[in-house]
Amino acid sequence: MTTIKMLETLQGLNKPYFTVADFEKILEMERDSLYVILNRLVEKRVLTRLKRDVYASTFQRLDIARIANELYYPSYLSFESALSRFGIVNQIPYTLTFATNRPTKKLTIGGRVVEYKKLKSNCFFGYTLEDGVYIAEPEKAVLDQIYLMSKGKVAKDTREWSLVRMDKTKFLQYSRRFPKSVQAQAKSLVSKFGKRIVTLDSLEQ
Repeated sequence: MTTIKMLETLQGLNKPYFTVADFEKILEMERDSLYVILNRLVEKRVLTRLKRDVYASTFQRLDIARIANELYYPSYLSFESALSRFGIVNQIPYTLTFATNRPTKKLTIGGRVVEYKKLKSNCFFGYTLEDGVYIAEPEKAVLDQIYLMSKGKVAKDTREWSLVRMDKTKFLQYSRRFPKSVQAQAKSLVSKFGKRIVTLDSLEQ
């Protein structure tokens, strides 16, 4: 099979990444020989090696969030990554953080650090599918972050969080499924709902 034909076949699969098993089916080659071909295609920049045995075509947009979401399932984008997307925090974190009900895990995919943080099964809810990626609802992303705060895994600083678009009823309803410490912190944040947090960055806009 020519390289062009292979790329056309990959595009037809409509996947954000491809495993060695995918290439075995497409190229109908033994694995030892297949690795030689894949290494050559990486050297020629036809393929990008995302992690061991996982590749992407260099001719398609690399969607790390979607790839990370599918590689470790079930999971959904949350914590600081979701808070940043919703404009709740100003910082854009380098690490992509996902919630999962599986063991905590850390990967590097295409040079991007991805962390999967475990939640108890009863706290694994409140997410939707957007552009091929499961992502927490704003209210749930805040609660997930508070949960990490209660565990001492992230800094306990909510002073510059912008909660102006938060749904108070949904937020409090969701909080009841978390431990008491999270519920208490959630109630203390409700007073910020509907209020725009003024920062130096916002004054300069």
